[in-house]
Amino acid sequence: MRNLLTFFLKHQFFSLFILLEIISFVLVINSFSYQRMLSFNTASDVSGAVFNTFHGVTSYFNLKEKNRQLLEENGRLFNMLLANTLAPDSNYKEKEDSSFQYIPATVIRNTVNHANNYMVLNKGKKQGIQTEMGVMSDNGIAGIIIGVSENYSLAMSLLNTHAHISARIKKNDQLVNVVWNENQGQLGKVIDISAHIMLDRGDTIVTSGNSFIFPAGLNIGTIYKFQKTKNHELNKAGLQFCTDFNSLHFVYIIQDLKKKEKLKLLEDVNNE
Repeated sequence: MRNLLTFFLKHQFFSLFILLEIISFVLVINSFSYQRMLSFNTASDVSGAVFNTFHGVTSYFNLKEKNRQLLEENGRLFNMLLANTLAPDSNYKEKEDSSFQYIPATVIRNTVNHANNYMVLNKGKKQGIQTEMGVMSDNGIAGIIIGVSENYSLAMSLLNTHAHISARIKKNDQLVNVVWNENQGQLGKVIDISAHIMLDRGDTIVTSGNSFIFPAGLNIGTIYKFQKTKNHELNKAGLQFCTDFNSLHFVYIIQDLKKKEKLKLLEDVNNE
């Protein structure tokens, strides 16, 4: 596509001449029904090829906008899906709103090779972003917002020594914790596994919902190695994150719409 674009720019006058010739040819054909009948296939092939080429060029320039629109649509569908699942049955007409809203964002900077990795996103205070909001990709969670400016936000990646995620084993709902395995690139560790729990390769680990950052049930990763310790100590497991941090480009920032209410309730309980 780049080579094609370079060719048109380099030979713009010749390309314009060819296009005008084709237009003139089509206009002449449209004036004579007999010639139009004879030349239909030829004219269609030539003009179709030209239109297809220009469509390819314009599509190339519109990719960024198309991706933005797709991201916005996915965010809207996420919100609709969660809202619908709150209805107790199909006859319930007045459906409640979801407690969480998904705000589309683009990753404009991302590190993966440091001890503490971060992402810079193109949404900030003006878009309602605050610290301690979760960040997720299409495949699973990706990080936590730790800094916000007017139009940008800084997220701590899961590939960070300070990342500590409350999680559950999907198959049995047992509580565990997830941290980054710094010595294994983009792999994580499941820790605090009760001694009686056994994990198999491929088991899914999801968010617990016990924090005000992530809703319950979001994918974190899958087990690739289980380590059973001796003396009835807590077990550990190797985790393959669902999110591919090397190709991370579009994400969703998760806003808990009822966070203030939850914090107020917790504060009241602690003050009793």
